[in-house]
Amino acid sequence: MQTIVSATIGDADKIVRVTTRTHMTAAEIYESVTNGGASEFAEIVTVLNRNKPWCLIGGLAVNCYVEPVYTTDVDLVVVAANLEQIARELEAAGFRVKPFEHSMNAKRAGSDLNVQLTTDARYQDFLARATEREVLGRRIPVSCLEDIIRGKVWAWQDKQRRSTKRKKDELDLMRIAEAYPQLRSSIPAEIVTQL
Repeated sequence: MQTIVSATIGDADKIVRVTTRTHMTAAEIYESVTNGGASEFAEIVTVLNRNKPWCLIGGLAVNCYVEPVYTTDVDLVVVAANLEQIARELEAAGFRVKPFEHSMNAKRAGSDLNVQLTTDARYQDFLARATEREVLGRRIPVSCLEDIIRGKVWAWQDKQRRSTKRKKDELDLMRIAEAYPQLRSSIPAEIVTQL
């Protein structure tokens, strides 16, 4: 049976034709549309579990609370003191690691998966409130929804971010506001009034 899967990838829509059985898991779909991203995600989880605590933030974390939108970005918080060890282990696993002003990014050649470990100290408190959830077939620590909102608001307010990234943050906040009306007071009115 031929199935057509339409998924939002980063900033563009991509249609992927997959010949498969009737039902695919989220991990299988993600593997298909990210060129191996689910397998790489599993490798990253293994490295991070050796260097706990850590948790998922960003769009993939938002997907744990609302209807999922596929993204090639994996945003994470780790204990700042563990960052160098994590970088060494990711490099040993074949990822190219590159430091930036507020993050350390990792990517494997030929892959569409973009891993970003934030170095912004504001996110360190997220670790204590994270809870385990299933993401791409793995039980992992994910930021609580209130912290995800906080992080998305910070990102949306950052005028130095690309406008397309800020629009994605805005959309994530709208998705949350729509699904959790009781949390709308935590989201800027400029965003909530668009609903």
